[in-house]
Amino acid sequence: MEYQNQIVVGQLSQVAKLNFYKKTYTHLAIGVLAFIIVEYLFLSSDMIVNFALSLTQGRMWLLMLGGFMLITNIAEKMAINSIDRNKQYMGFGLYIIAEAFIFLPLIYIAINATGSVVLVKQAAILTISLFAGLSMVAMYTKKDFSFIRRFLTIGFMIALGLIVAGLLFGFNLGLWFSVGMIVLAAGSILYQTSNMIHRYNEEQYVAAALGLFASLMLLFWYILRILMSRD
Repeated sequence: MEYQNQIVVGQLSQVAKLNFYKKTYTHLAIGVLAFIIVEYLFLSSDMIVNFALSLTQGRMWLLMLGGFMLITNIAEKMAINSIDRNKQYMGFGLYIIAEAFIFLPLIYIAINATGSVVLVKQAAILTISLFAGLSMVAMYTKKDFSFIRRFLTIGFMIALGLIVAGLLFGFNLGLWFSVGMIVLAAGSILYQTSNMIHRYNEEQYVAAALGLFASLMLLFWYILRILMSRD
């Protein structure tokens, strides 16, 4: 990482900490708004929708997941490791576009299943409520949740293995897998919020916003999947 000998946010003055939190959550809100706009533009294009839907067929989904993971890795390096603000924003923007594209088939199916955006709205409300509650826990307790990183890493590796196995052998992971992923997403929100306080310095608000955005989107994905499974 190019940042060295920087004071972490938790050690800053109260005014400086509040300023950092304001910047981080403002960027998170802008990221969510950008995601909505890009998703709307994607949904407005039959060509893009059909292309995205074609990638959900069989093993093509593995290609889509692989591409998403590659872009995620590039975007995170740009946003987290670089001191160049332009690169940070480029990384955040790249990640938002990648999220919008991988969400496209799920949101398209959710809208067409009900003829409206009701499921998407319900999932969004539940996601924001849970995200806010978990963020408050991490912020007000000031606890360092870095110890759960190894559990998250193991959990996500197992989840990825199950997803790949499901695609290769054609079995449905079911409701309980989605519940387990929500638990992992909740842990990730605690971890990312803790990182914001205990690992980042006051210049890394873009990186902090990207980490929170990634966890928020993961939570949204699986809450939406559970709501869709009820209909």
